[in-house]
Amino acid sequence: MGSLILCHKKRAKRPYEISRVHMRIYTIEELCYYICNNLYLIDHMIMNRRLCDWLQDELELGEMAEMLRRELDQNASLSEFVLTILKGSVIYAPLEITKIQNLLEQLQNQKDVEKAKYKADTLLKAGEYASAILVYQSVINREWDDSVDKTFYGRIYACLGTAYGSLFLYEEAAAMYREACHICEEPDMLKAYLYCCQRYLPEEDYMKMLSGNPVFLAMNSLVREEVERAKKEVDMEVDEGKLGEWKKESRI
Repeated sequence: MGSLILCHKKRAKRPYEISRVHMRIYTIEELCYYICNNLYLIDHMIMNRRLCDWLQDELELGEMAEMLRRELDQNASLSEFVLTILKGSVIYAPLEITKIQNLLEQLQNQKDVEKAKYKADTLLKAGEYASAILVYQSVINREWDDSVDKTFYGRIYACLGTAYGSLFLYEEAAAMYREACHICEEPDMLKAYLYCCQRYLPEEDYMKMLSGNPVFLAMNSLVREEVERAKKEVDMEVDEGKLGEWKKESRI
């Protein structure tokens, strides 16, 4: 999680575990750091009595724990619950608290599908591909929200393609990119679709798919050029790494 300056000396013997992101938290500073960097992920994994008990038993923050329990009993909002923790930690300056409060208010004004997508996007960036896939799928499998642009769902399909591709599930990724292309008709999505098809289809089947389709053929040329360029860049990085090692060895 990086270096943290501890304002509270107490460190938990038993960590608070957030299973979805495989994280163990030992201090109030780590808890606040997680909250502030994952506001779109905050849900029942944080807003619950288990956290209250942990704060009281492990960190001896009984007053904060009791305030949080009262808020749960009164059906307080997620924003109120989070701000109680951040303010009680006395880690953040008033200006920082205000910024966080404003962001939480923005989140409350977002549509449910937008919140869900951002949550999945955050998981995707963190490398939690399987969890991201489940959230993305929950969005596209429910009734679509007519108040958002249709391309919103196209981007979700593209993100699903990215998540499956990151797991080397190229056939599944290609299916998602195909849906994204039908909705958005964006060149980058078509490029990603062809790349995934190229990775999982036999060469003969892939060429049959391209034949007679001038758009596919033109885009396939771009895909191959980019793949070759990427390979050369990787080779250059490896060569530079070896050169650095040789330089070090020559100085010994």
